[in-house]
Amino acid sequence: MIFVPITYKGGVYRHDEVVDLIEDLGGYIVQKHMIAQEVVLQCLVPREDVDLIREVGKPLGGEVIVAPLVGTEIAVVSPSLEIHHLPHASCDVAEYLRRAGAKTNMVGLARGFGKRIANLNVEERDVINEHDLAVYVLGSFETCIEEKFPALRRGITVPIVLTGAPDAERLKAIIDPPVEGYVGGLGRCMHRTKKPEELATLDAMVEEVSRALDERREAIAKDPLSVSPARLMDVIMENLPAIHMVHHPTPVTVQIAGLRVKLPYDEYAQSLKEIEIEGGVTVGDVAEALPSRMRNYIWVRIKPFSETNLMV
Repeated sequence: MIFVPITYKGGVYRHDEVVDLIEDLGGYIVQKHMIAQEVVLQCLVPREDVDLIREVGKPLGGEVIVAPLVGTEIAVVSPSLEIHHLPHASCDVAEYLRRAGAKTNMVGLARGFGKRIANLNVEERDVINEHDLAVYVLGSFETCIEEKFPALRRGITVPIVLTGAPDAERLKAIIDPPVEGYVGGLGRCMHRTKKPEELATLDAMVEEVSRALDERREAIAKDPLSVSPARLMDVIMENLPAIHMVHHPTPVTVQIAGLRVKLPYDEYAQSLKEIEIEGGVTVGDVAEALPSRMRNYIWVRIKPFSETNLMV
C-alpha cells in the first residue's frame, strides 16, 4: 500500500466522519488542529482513496490538498538570532514549510555570524541531525556564504537545502562538496514576503525540499523500515497514557524514519521500549529510543529490516 500526504481543511461539524473514514481506509492522522470553527487534518492515506476522501468531505465544506511534506520534521537554520539574520526570511521559510505539511523547528546558531568566527557547536549539530532535513537560510553575499558555509555544515549528516541571495547556479558553483538542494534569490529581507516573485521563490524552495526528501525516501525504500513511523505513532498514542497529558500540538512528531516523543527520556524511555506492537514484537525490538538534545525528549530511530529481520 502506497501512502500519500494530504491536508484536509473543513468545518468542525461532522468532521469526525472524515476522521473515521481515513482510519477505516488504513490511513493515519499525523496532526489535528482545531481553530475556532475550522479543523485541519494532516494525514497519510492510501493513494487510491484520495478521491473518495475528497467526495465525502465536499458536502461538508471540506477541501483536500496534496501536502508533500506531511510526516516530516525540518530544521530551519539561521546564522544567529540577531535582527539582521532572523527576520524575516527565516520566519517566512519556516511558515511556508508548515503550510506544505512539515513540522519545523527554528535553530539560531550561537556562533554563526562573522566570516572569521562562524562555527557550529556540538549541541547545535546534534539537534540538526535529529531532523529529516535542514534548510540553511543564509544571506546576500556570495563570498560570505562561500567562506562561512563549510564551518556551518561540519558534522551534519541529514540532507541540506541551502538558500541565499545569489542564484542557484552560483550557489552550486561555490559549494564543495555539494549539498542536496539549492534555492537562489532568497537573501536577507527586512519585510514579509508578499510580492508574487517572492512567493514564487518560496514555492521553489518547497519544491526543492520535497525533491531532496523524496530522494531520501527512495534510499530508505531500498532497505525498508521495520515499522511505519505513522503506525508506531498510533501504537504509542494508544499504549502510553502519559502522552495524553502533554499540552503540545504534536506530542508525537512523525519523521521519515522515526519519531520525536515529547516526554522526559529518563522517566518514560523504558516504558516506551516495552510497548507491544504486534505478535510479541515490542518497540525496542524494531527501534532505538535515544535521549534527544531537544528538552530531554525521546528520539525514536526506527531500524531498517536488514538490522532486525522484522516487518510489522
